[in-house]
Amino acid sequence: MGYTAETVEELLGFYEKHASEVGFSIRKGNTRFKVGTRIVLEKTYVCSAAGVTNNGKNKKKKVQTVVPVVPKKERKPRQVSITRTQCRACLRVKMNSEGRYEVVNHVIMHNHDLTRSQWHYLHRSERQITEEKREAIETMQKSGLSSTASFNYMAIEAGGEENLGHSKKDHLNYCTRLKMKQIEGGDAQAVTDIMYLELEGDPNFFFRFRLDEKGKLRSLFWRDSMMMEDYGIFGDIVVFDTTYRTNRYNLICAPIVGINNHWNNCMFGCAFIGDEKIESFVWLLQTFKKSMGGKSPISIFTDQDAAMNNAINQVFPDSRHRLCVWHLHQNAITRFGALKRDPTFKKTFNYCLYKCVTVVEFETNWRSMLQQYELIGEEWFTNVYDLREKWCPALSKDFFSAGILSSQRSESTNHAIGFRANRTTSLTDFYRLFKGTIQRWRSTEKQAEFSCSKSVPSSALPLSGLLKHASEVYTLSLFRDFEEEFGYSIATTAKLIWKQENTEFYAVSIDEEPWSAQRVTYIHESQTVSCTCKNFEALGCTSKRGGQNLPSHQFGTN
Repeated sequence: MGYTAETVEELLGFYEKHASEVGFSIRKGNTRFKVGTRIVLEKTYVCSAAGVTNNGKNKKKKVQTVVPVVPKKERKPRQVSITRTQCRACLRVKMNSEGRYEVVNHVIMHNHDLTRSQWHYLHRSERQITEEKREAIETMQKSGLSSTASFNYMAIEAGGEENLGHSKKDHLNYCTRLKMKQIEGGDAQAVTDIMYLELEGDPNFFFRFRLDEKGKLRSLFWRDSMMMEDYGIFGDIVVFDTTYRTNRYNLICAPIVGINNHWNNCMFGCAFIGDEKIESFVWLLQTFKKSMGGKSPISIFTDQDAAMNNAINQVFPDSRHRLCVWHLHQNAITRFGALKRDPTFKKTFNYCLYKCVTVVEFETNWRSMLQQYELIGEEWFTNVYDLREKWCPALSKDFFSAGILSSQRSESTNHAIGFRANRTTSLTDFYRLFKGTIQRWRSTEKQAEFSCSKSVPSSALPLSGLLKHASEVYTLSLFRDFEEEFGYSIATTAKLIWKQENTEFYAVSIDEEPWSAQRVTYIHESQTVSCTCKNFEALGCTSKRGGQNLPSHQFGTN
């Protein structure tokens, strides 16, 4: 009593320390100002248990109108725990005649149990996110850490939650307010502003967007200069994945992915579209084509979608549209029913998807599967069979696919674009996550390039002749694949079947595996070799463009 200070805040600080030592939380009470100003004349701070809890009984009832109103389903009232006990503990300060603030009343008795010392840090009055903490949280959020991850990091750094100075709920609430601040004025406008900023730093940055009749964002596409450069080198294969709806507006996210010369994924662009109509896909593909200088890919892989197929035929009529077998496999799993638990069925179905080399082999295995598991007439399997030319290896390995027709490559490509986003992610949040993913991909590529420039591949086989040349021109990843095939070739037996003028036909098979036999054709005049397995056409070949023999891809170069 009678203690004075220059400011109210100074007295509040003393009272907070007192509350922390004793074991209770405080909150602001009544404030009286000087008439016509914001100068505080009197201020009261009370125990957090002061007053009574509002249980909703005191709310005024609405007056019933004469016009009948359709009854609305009322929300179940939230059960609120009683935390107020009409405690009279308080501190009242008043400005004295000297202009200083003086303690004029201090009630120290409480009518409730005080908090145990190990729980003091949970008091609301002791929890505060300081400016230094705010900066740290914002930095971690920009780096891609989730709200929970950033809280756990700060708690560990502080030596435990009790030493951090704020609770997990405070942390999550601040992160939410931070997100709302970032998208103030409209999320679509915010991400568009980000695009313009990107354009200032990267003159070759490209983006386009469309609005609907209400002025809301309908479609958005963007790519940077590095994506254009990658597409110019590795753009023979393009994977469109339109299966993501991981944002709060239910927009379809369509990352456009390729594969570089280290068998790693590279991004060519990304888009948001509002629906899966032909018109939306046509806009996306035309915008993508325009951003890449009109270049068309050799092969385009998509999920099973008729609208996308029609759009590809319009925009890229000379490209080969193929269905991604990984998506087929995932869709089939949801339709197996009781067959999900049958390992033999999965093995048979996967063999039809990935393993069949010849058309006869595929047709035989497919009919056998339908008969054995009574699937004849099943609509989904009938539709998939009608589209067999777009996914069956026996019918699709006459063109370059970078191995995406295989199970391992396809799954790797589609899993890699799973950004850490969910249905509450805003567009600005997604763009930040997207950039983080691209940076990781490019960092991986730099590391692979560095390894290739500083090392020479080793081999269990003598590095001479063809194998030595492969080690000099292929990246380390591709050399391992080539080495495996080279090892198989050593273990094969070639038998001349017949010869016709300048053409020779061989049966090549792995020793002790007669079922692996393939027919190899060699034409003397053109010095060309072809095999019924068509692995060379699918994984690496040359094609004629503009009358010149140009490599259809540059996967094998360092």
